Amino acid sequence: MELVPRNEDELREDLKITRDCVRGVDVINIPDLLRLDIRSWEGAAIAQEYFSAVMPHVRAIDVDLTKPLSMRPELRRSGITEVLVIEGDPPQDMNHKFYPTVTTDVIQKFHQEMPEVKVYAGIDQYRGSMRQEMYRIQRKLQAGAVGFFTQPFFDMRLMEMYADMLDGQNVYWGVSPVMSERSQSYWELKNNVVFPKDFKPTLDWSIEFSRRALEFVNKRGANLYLMPIKSNLKAYLQGVLG
Repeated sequence: MELVPRNEDELREDLKITRDCVRGVDVINIPDLLRLDIRSWEGAAIAQEYFSAVMPHVRAIDVDLTKPLSMRPELRRSGITEVLVIEGDPPQDMNHKFYPTVTTDVIQKFHQEMPEVKVYAGIDQYRGSMRQEMYRIQRKLQAGAVGFFTQPFFDMRLMEMYADMLDGQNVYWGVSPVMSERSQSYWELKNNVVFPKDFKPTLDWSIEFSRRALEFVNKRGANLYLMPIKSNLKAYLQGVLG
């Protein structure tokens, strides 16, 4: 499950809810959002107090290939052995320096500097054609990725098509509650999502779809990746996993 580290108190509260209210969550992912004070590896270190398996996100465009990995000391100090490498969006604050680094470069850099770390990569099923995304997936596998986390799905038909293409791969299939028309517009405009005809931006619809996705991945022996952004965390988790 992904938990956004808005601040330490909220993160700890979300971790307690996740640990105490439902069963079945065994990995905590922490995104790296520049607008927040807590970096992903710092949030992952906090999450270790509640869950044994944690995975911080690493933004490729933040990595300077000419220097050692900046998060390496914190990762080794915390004993974190899994990361999720994503491309990352350019920062709105142009005072934050970023680089033309791509995910395959960072995957290889982790193998060189931190060979004990398992590196996962992202799948963005909305970024272009399926053929283009499969090419990116093959490049990430060749670079050394051990598995993938998808963007959230909202349509079982698209999920089934990708499942056929990714048969045999280690995939965490993403789902996320969408609780308002504003949030729906964000996914449509920012991420090119096309919602199915029966979609409704409600908790009930999100829970029902997530349960269908959970049944789907369980039949395939795969994993579900919950991304409960801006939702009633307890109600969503209990609805899906309760």
